[in-house]
Amino acid sequence: MPNGSYNPILHVDFSSINDYLEDNETNSSMGEHNSLGCVQILIPQQLFLALGLISLVENILVVMAIIKNRNLHSPMYYFICCLAVSDMLVSVSNVVETIFMLLHDNGLLVVHSEMLQQLDDIIDVMICSSVLSSLSFLCTIAADRYITIFYALRYHNIMTTQRATAIIVVVWLASITSSILFIVYHKDNAVIVCLVTFFCITLVFNAVLYLHMFLLAHVHSRRIVAFNKNRRQSTSMKGAITLTILLGVFIVCWGPFFLHLILILTCPTSPFCNCYFRNFNLFLILIICNSLIDPLIYAYRSQELRKTLQEFILCSWCFGV
Repeated sequence: MPNGSYNPILHVDFSSINDYLEDNETNSSMGEHNSLGCVQILIPQQLFLALGLISLVENILVVMAIIKNRNLHSPMYYFICCLAVSDMLVSVSNVVETIFMLLHDNGLLVVHSEMLQQLDDIIDVMICSSVLSSLSFLCTIAADRYITIFYALRYHNIMTTQRATAIIVVVWLASITSSILFIVYHKDNAVIVCLVTFFCITLVFNAVLYLHMFLLAHVHSRRIVAFNKNRRQSTSMKGAITLTILLGVFIVCWGPFFLHLILILTCPTSPFCNCYFRNFNLFLILIICNSLIDPLIYAYRSQELRKTLQEFILCSWCFGV
């Protein structure tokens, strides 16, 4: 993931260990000017490793808290748990690759080109699966909140545990299968088109749902009041706000990466686009930050999850002492 050299013909190879090892440079947090006058922000490997480890621990805590607390055993939290697993894929791939590079740089590990390629492909599949599954589960969670708000009385009949399980299985199978195909055919521009199209469809789908939820919230609130379900409505709208924050963070963190893909299609040889390409490591840092921020949003917005996490951390600390 943290490459020491820039690959100007990067397609969907999210990480390129071979390029890194062939032309390794010393990364620093300072900007660097090249012959074209572009500013390249170089990221130290230690920062990749630190953020990856923090993100991994956070998401593991979220998954364990949802598993432990029976009050969180509902379709919405099942989807949130899967989103946390998606974030873990990014963290694991980042940690593994960074450790691999640090060991190689210090002469503690000698590898062959075939092994490098295999590891590179596995990491690429993991990251691509994370992209697709994260987008899919954001849509799924948004749809779940939409049903909760506008079909509150029929929610448990519509979103059953069996249906939620089926959705989760389909999303993961589709994400993993698509990721493998994307990596196999990564040299085809059609892969980039598919990724960008899926990203745009996801944003439009979520934007439409959120807009409808907020525009009709007042009308639906009156209906809920008639059935004395004020608290349910408040909880549902709180969930919608949480998902809006999650989507906003996702756009900020993943947007530069997808813009990178779009520019590869539209202006691969333009000097301006090449300057943008040179900061690919910065875009990777933003992706890792997304997987780090998501658990913080869950803990802050969900009182039940926050309480469970606090109890879990406190018990773990006491046990350690």
